[in-house]
Amino acid sequence: MVNKYRLYWSLQIGGWLLYAFIQIVSSFLASGGGVTPRRIIFLLVEAALCLMVTHFFRVFLIRWKWLYFPMRKLIPTVLMAIFVMGIIVYFLRIPVNLILGRLFDPIVAFDPSQILGQSFFYTIIFFLWSLFYFTYHYFDQYNKSLKYEASMIEIELNNLKSQLNPHFIFNALNSIRALVDENPAKSKQAINQLANILRNSLASDKKGLTKFDDELRIVKDYLGLESIRFEERLKTEFDIHPASYGFLVPPLMIQTLVENGIKHGISRLTKGGMVQVKTYVDNDRMKIHIRNTGHLINGAKRSTTGLGLKNTTQRLKLIYGDEASFRIVNENDNFVLTEIIIPQHITYESINRG
Repeated sequence: MVNKYRLYWSLQIGGWLLYAFIQIVSSFLASGGGVTPRRIIFLLVEAALCLMVTHFFRVFLIRWKWLYFPMRKLIPTVLMAIFVMGIIVYFLRIPVNLILGRLFDPIVAFDPSQILGQSFFYTIIFFLWSLFYFTYHYFDQYNKSLKYEASMIEIELNNLKSQLNPHFIFNALNSIRALVDENPAKSKQAINQLANILRNSLASDKKGLTKFDDELRIVKDYLGLESIRFEERLKTEFDIHPASYGFLVPPLMIQTLVENGIKHGISRLTKGGMVQVKTYVDNDRMKIHIRNTGHLINGAKRSTTGLGLKNTTQRLKLIYGDEASFRIVNENDNFVLTEIIIPQHITYESINRG
């Protein structure tokens, strides 16, 4: 990690030495090679004075928190400050001239037009210094903000996934428990189904997104597990667009919504029902339709009460912002439609890199 204090002094010293060098070269060219040692010393001291003034200006900026001023207040305040700095440097030059024994004319030195002209020159120099300093500070703060936001999103995603895992495991174990006494052979098959689901779930635990193919495999394992419990009461259907396999989705998202359809729809119906997973791809966007037999009570109000649905809404918002959409509605008297639309442009590497 870069030592910011060392970087600051390196840029300060290097920058003002460069300024002195440019001034010396300019004097050399203007005088036709007749620049004197006193002139060189004066220009070096002048650069040192500018370094000192800008350093105290920086201390002042930090102490009085000018860096956090709104732009409408910051700009006029800084402009006034750098003009004052220009005047300060102009008057600090006077004793330097006297110490070096350079030609000094009080009438010229204290002439208002001379003071304003030279001060304006230094104001331009300090304006450039301020521009570099505030630009660096802005990008530094912006970088910190991005890192902080990424950290908060990662923490929140992990919290959401930690809610999903116990929720899913609890329901899966209930399914297995119901089979143990009735049909031990089927309970073993159910345990194998659960093992596959947990293995895939743990493998994707650190991922913000996972391949659609992997997510679909978990969904099929889950429905296979539930089919053992519901037997002929649960029918499943898949209609997957070939281009869907090029997309990435939040881990366990589709499985959670399928589980929600079974828990709040099919499990409450004596005759059971059907779960259908269908995808459409158009213009680099994938639409996922999950239909289940059942009926929403009070429309959308009922749809936002479940942990899985709240979780899905939050995860989509965190990962995709406003580019993803989620809704759950009564499609007709017999089916509930859950629809998710997600973009394709977020890459697997960008969301899962360390």
